[in-house]
Amino acid sequence: MDETPDTRTFVVVINHEEQYSIWPLGADVPVGWRALDCTGPKDHCLAHIKEVWTDMRPLSLRQRMQGARN
Repeated sequence: MDETPDTRTFVVVINHEEQYSIWPLGADVPVGWRALDCTGPKDHCLAHIKEVWTDMRPLSLRQRMQGARN
């Protein structure tokens, strides 16, 4: 197992379903994703995601479930 620390800088990305991920800073963000204003070491970006992504359900499911309640 490679124990070399990951020293790259990452950016937090989000897709249309409000799902989060990280992507290496400077690399083209995949189609369907957009970069947010959060960059830094991997641990920093993952901590940000943990703080803001409190509902893991995709946006379309949350909206469908909300509509079923109304």
